Amino acid sequence: MPSLITPLRRLIPDAFTGWLLCSVALASVLPCQGQAALVFGNITTVAIGLLFFLHGAKLSREAMLSGLTNWRLHLVVLASTFVMFPLLGLAMKPLAGTVLPSDLYVGILFLCTLPSTVQSSIAFTSVARGNVAAAVCSASASNFVGIFVTPLLVGTLIAQGAAAPGGSTLDAVLSIVKQLLLPFLAGQFLRPWIGAWIDRHKPMLKIVDQGSILLVVYTAFSESVNEGLWHKLSLPTLIGLGVLCCVLLAIALGLATWASRRLGFSREDEITIVFCGSKKSLSSGVPMAKVLFAPGALGMVILPVMLFHQIQLMVCAVLAARWAQRRDLS
Repeated sequence: MPSLITPLRRLIPDAFTGWLLCSVALASVLPCQGQAALVFGNITTVAIGLLFFLHGAKLSREAMLSGLTNWRLHLVVLASTFVMFPLLGLAMKPLAGTVLPSDLYVGILFLCTLPSTVQSSIAFTSVARGNVAAAVCSASASNFVGIFVTPLLVGTLIAQGAAAPGGSTLDAVLSIVKQLLLPFLAGQFLRPWIGAWIDRHKPMLKIVDQGSILLVVYTAFSESVNEGLWHKLSLPTLIGLGVLCCVLLAIALGLATWASRRLGFSREDEITIVFCGSKKSLSSGVPMAKVLFAPGALGMVILPVMLFHQIQLMVCAVLAARWAQRRDLS
């Protein structure tokens, strides 16, 4: 009985998902407008910079370097994240304007351009008894590469109508560098002095981390609600989006597993490839969306990211538990 209850518990959404839903509900009932929207926008910009500063400060260079030699694994993860996923997104183009509104399909494409997660990829790899050192290196490299590659993919794949006004792809990359990369590098630079304090206060920093994302979600959905978001979406559309996210994740998990076995990786490396190569980062995606897209389009753009985020956590938690049980029995 415990073996059945544990996987079921992992299917229950976490507290952060509840707060995300509360942010969306608050924006739907009480969206910020006018001067308040400008104030919230400025606060959000500062919060995003702080978020990426903390990402840089939390990242251990030693942990990254310890898994750096497994370059074949990292190439497979990067190919899965920035080649396979965008191709899957393009394959879903016939759904735009039919099953999904065109604006929501833009969100699917944006989801497919995002880097992998860091914390959850490492955590699930650890639970499943995979190659944790390689997971740290691979997931971190994915996020660093994504700062440059994601805006390039967005500029290539996504119609300019949804992009931030008045900006080229180069402008988008420069904006990402200025607002996200520079704070990240500042955190890395200061880690020798503040790293110990950061490691001791991870619970408090998690609040700052998640609070920044909630603030971005609230401001993004406020703008979209003011633009008539909920008049454009119906319940069948939201259900269809959920099914599509499930299909996208299932294909990604299946292809990552097939590729790792086809290329002769060990079981530990296969676990790392599956978890790092099939996930998409909410903590990087929401701030990037704010930089790359026009305010009125943000709600539609980040909705698929939020939904995929929760689905991947639930599914990968069950997979990690099953892998761990198999290792215990072997």
